[in-house]
Amino acid sequence: MEIYVEAESYPFPWNGDLRPENTAVLVIDMQVDFCGKDGWAEMAGADMAVMRSPIEGARKVLAAAREKGYHVIYTREGHRTDGSDLTEVKRFRSRRMGAGIGDNSKIGRNLVRGEPGWEIIPELAPQEGEPIIDKPGSGAFYSTELEHILIRRGIKNLVIMGVTTEVCVHTTLREGSDRGFDILLLEDCCAATVPELHRAAVEIVRSPDSIFGTVSTADKFIHAIL
Repeated sequence: MEIYVEAESYPFPWNGDLRPENTAVLVIDMQVDFCGKDGWAEMAGADMAVMRSPIEGARKVLAAAREKGYHVIYTREGHRTDGSDLTEVKRFRSRRMGAGIGDNSKIGRNLVRGEPGWEIIPELAPQEGEPIIDKPGSGAFYSTELEHILIRRGIKNLVIMGVTTEVCVHTTLREGSDRGFDILLLEDCCAATVPELHRAAVEIVRSPDSIFGTVSTADKFIHAIL
């Protein structure tokens, strides 16, 4: 039986083959440094109400996906404690935002592995057995084992949510599209430090002229799988 999620610019997945066995919910970088108190994003002046806006929808999606046995995979951006995988240009760009990666915040060094800000926020904590992909860059496929895990599990469809829409979410979405995965972006389960960039990033995917995936909401996804 074909199952689709109502979405734009096309129903997801493209072939109606939506099953727990072949579909993963990918939670991008819902970390304290992006969505929590005294983390990197707050230090850089981001509106934390905006950055935390995906939490409730993401919580509902995860509950439904887990109930039905869908794969759940997390990503977590962060760098080695010695900074050996942090390029100078990335540090430079981050400092232009007002808070450098690797610099000190109230809770530790920004986006450094093992620091409190690097952890997933407790509201969306992974359950036992759910993989966490630690990544040094924006895209979840770059320098990680994500693609290997997806192939080994037989996953064809990715449902993506997290932060930030225009950077890590969009980069991962494009990387996944290039690798042949069908992509569903849940627009109300994502956020950007600049809301206008969130809207623009979503519209790029929603446009029928785009080839990156399709866009829906938490409620529409949940309705399709329950």
